[in-house]
Amino acid sequence: MILILGGTTEGRMAVKVADEAGRRFWYSTRGDLQQVDSQNGVHVTGAMDAEAMTAFCREHEIRLIVDAAHPFAERLHTTVAEVSNYLSIPLIRYERTYPEHTNDIIWCKDYDDAIKRLEQSGAESLLALTGVQTIPALKDYWENHKCIFRVLEREESVNLARKAGFNPDNLVFYGNGSDLELMREVKAQAVITKESGLSGGFMDKAAAARELGIPLYAVCRPLLPDGFITVTGEHGLRREIERLVPGFYELRTGFTTGACATAAAKAALTALLTGEEQDSVKFSIPDGEVFTLPIQECVIGKDWAQASVVKDAGDDPDVTNGCTVSVKVELSHEPGVHFLQGEGVGRVTLPGLGIPIGEPAVNPVPRMMIEHELTALYDGGLNVTVAVPGGKEIAQKTFNPKLGIEDGISIIGTSGIVRPFSDEAFVEAIRREVEVAKAVGSQRLVINSGARSERFVKSLYPDLPPQAFVHYGNYIGDTIKIAQELGFREVTMGLMIGKAVKLAAGMLDTHSREGVMDKDFIRQMAQESGCPENICESINNITLARELWTLIPKQNLPDFFKTLIHYCHTHCDHLLCSGILTIILISEEGNLY
Repeated sequence: MILILGGTTEGRMAVKVADEAGRRFWYSTRGDLQQVDSQNGVHVTGAMDAEAMTAFCREHEIRLIVDAAHPFAERLHTTVAEVSNYLSIPLIRYERTYPEHTNDIIWCKDYDDAIKRLEQSGAESLLALTGVQTIPALKDYWENHKCIFRVLEREESVNLARKAGFNPDNLVFYGNGSDLELMREVKAQAVITKESGLSGGFMDKAAAARELGIPLYAVCRPLLPDGFITVTGEHGLRREIERLVPGFYELRTGFTTGACATAAAKAALTALLTGEEQDSVKFSIPDGEVFTLPIQECVIGKDWAQASVVKDAGDDPDVTNGCTVSVKVELSHEPGVHFLQGEGVGRVTLPGLGIPIGEPAVNPVPRMMIEHELTALYDGGLNVTVAVPGGKEIAQKTFNPKLGIEDGISIIGTSGIVRPFSDEAFVEAIRREVEVAKAVGSQRLVINSGARSERFVKSLYPDLPPQAFVHYGNYIGDTIKIAQELGFREVTMGLMIGKAVKLAAGMLDTHSREGVMDKDFIRQMAQESGCPENICESINNITLARELWTLIPKQNLPDFFKTLIHYCHTHCDHLLCSGILTIILISEEGNLY
């Protein structure tokens, strides 16, 4: 069992991550004002001291604590660390992302230090964006100077101000304009805020103060006690939960080939610049999270170095799982980072992938990741050769030949993380295929659930290039939306009857987890198409949609098909609002209707 301590943006994200497991967990907040949407989380409220938290963890057999509370909740952080240590429960800190300290901000170690600096500056008026709980901490300043506090507009805030002796007339409330508008209105000589991170709006406050030329005082976040395992995003949190609470998720996540190539490239350049072989490396994925991967092999030459990473795709049935991604980095007299084709990495021969023809098939996001890491270490020219031994053979099990990628696999990944049986990854693969279809000049896109239905529909369009035929799997709605986004004016969709009856009922994702066929709706369509009443009633007894081919009388089939396709159009046509959608129903024998 997992206990999440939240009340913050990070807390909500932690709930979302835990919810994906489909297992029960606990989410605790001090108050009851935060709305928490969760299918599996039990929301408890009220502050817990060490004794109460210890009792709670014992009662509910807590195996992991996730501290996603506000960075300035010092008492809570201390309590959690004590309980974790006492009960030997692993402790994760879901930390915010913090911008670097810049010299145009006055950084204060605590509120006493801030008051001292404010007094020294001679500031006679202050706008405090530090929250109602900090009114007592700044009392030595506001007793002698004008001070405005921005707080949440609720009775509790006003009562806390009064209790501290602060005049409620000097309170302003959230929701009454932006930071910039508030600073302009108040006209304070200084602004104070907390180092609350990106999710706390720190950069917006800093930008507003900078634009108006107002000194900004920032109280540094307190240091965490020892014992925390720090993560900075949802992917890192899930991977730590997978590690610390085995079995909480049915399937493990992994890393993309792009992430592996990024880690290998950074390790190679680090080895080249330091002269030291690397056994592990830290690197960033696109959302800014930092991960560490082990280096399998590291070799250093005169003006080059090479490092390898073994790909772990988690529990996803990825054909590249376990393969070695090797990157050689060489110094170059030509400025910039240049990608070269290594063994087992494909070469692009068709447009539409966002990579120039003739270039190695290292996709745009992995290129960006690699360039980001390498240019942070070295500002000279570099040649980067990515290789995957055995990749040419692996590529035959992928869509690469159809996409015009020859001699190997692609180095791919938009997030850096492989999510098992990921909807996102499948839809992204569909997008890549549709982009190639567009790039090769096909005026029509033909989408089908798989190779079988495609084989039947191809006979209608013998002159279309092979790239014009794309499998949607179960993602009918997403595929049509992609076609609309890319400007296709003619789309043909082949449907077997199992997916057709689901689509007709409004299921744009026909995966079984999204629902089963609606027999009541099928019976309604049968009635609308004039089927005898006994046939309509027999629909209640079918287990597979394909039984409709023989159940519905031959004389009623044309009208039933017409009704079925009509309802499919009802749910799909608006997704292709700039084009024409043709829907073809395919029988088990390959007949087209």
